[in-house]
Amino acid sequence: MIIASIELREIRLPLIHFFETSFGRTTERRIILARVIDSEGADGWGECTAGEGPFYSEEWTETAWATLENFLAPMVVGQEIENAGAAYDLMKRVRGHRMAKAAIETACWDLEAKRARVPLWQHLGGVQKEIPSGVSIGIQDSPESLLEKVDKELRAGYQRIKIKIKPGWDLDIVRRVRARFPDIRLMCDANSAYTLSDVPLFKALDEFNLMMIEQPLAYTDMFDHAELQKQIKTPICLDESVRTPEDAKHAIELGACRIINVKLGRMGGHAQAKRVESIARERNIPVWCGGMLESGVGRAHNIAMATLAGFTLPGDVSASARYWKEDIIEPVVKVTSQGTIIAPEKPGIGFQINRARIDRLTVRSEQVK
Repeated sequence: MIIASIELREIRLPLIHFFETSFGRTTERRIILARVIDSEGADGWGECTAGEGPFYSEEWTETAWATLENFLAPMVVGQEIENAGAAYDLMKRVRGHRMAKAAIETACWDLEAKRARVPLWQHLGGVQKEIPSGVSIGIQDSPESLLEKVDKELRAGYQRIKIKIKPGWDLDIVRRVRARFPDIRLMCDANSAYTLSDVPLFKALDEFNLMMIEQPLAYTDMFDHAELQKQIKTPICLDESVRTPEDAKHAIELGACRIINVKLGRMGGHAQAKRVESIARERNIPVWCGGMLESGVGRAHNIAMATLAGFTLPGDVSASARYWKEDIIEPVVKVTSQGTIIAPEKPGIGFQINRARIDRLTVRSEQVK
């Protein structure tokens, strides 16, 4: 297919409730959407999952927009690509900027699946028609508020609860959640807020039968994680430290983790995420789909990715209504009473883009031809 043009839009989407991690508190998402249009007028949509500031990673909304507009989109427009995965190779000259690259690359996958008249999840090689869903609950104003939220999500059917922790909001919080909910599948996410000097804390967390502790140490580290994993029983899950398929291989060989969180943006799109899934599956390391407060476009791509065979643990893909009063896709993403999401049957991402809503939310746009 020949890529004729790429349309970029930034939308502002307010969250129903603030989401707080060790990085800070988010109340509104600035989301960049990429619409890739081929020479026949067919299109596909992708989403850049970069945050509002350079805290989760070096990428953030402003750098992603400039990189997409000035470098990545011009590298792809006018090119004939053999398949969607090849879009990533066209952008290889730019180092890093994986979230920006993923916006274009995933849009190409949506376009290609539509052209083939098949659902994206099947086009990717997915095998799970129904995926297990978990929720990520941010740091709250009080422990009581957190317990109320956990109870609400469990009653909604979600199969796994993830709570964010940071120094001062960790051991006692986990203890209270586990005391109230002794049998749930529970994990915590530190977002790199600790160091090896905190080994006693992580040893103490061992007693609470956690599924995993996600990214406890530095966001670029593997060696200290390997040392920590030797000293605790709870599996470590790496997130920020695994940015490439090669990182995944090295982390597993070092013993730095027993689980990997796969995020499309962090990997640079579906082709790279598929490679990570394959590497982990071949080594019996489970993976799951992490979330970045995506709109419906990014959420739809996450659903498709999470149908791959190696995604054996409940991910962060949850219902649209947990985050947005009104999403930008139709129908909105819903979770069954059993805590699962059913992969759509329509071609491409399987959801209709609400163009009128996107138009209302758009604060800037650019067409690269």
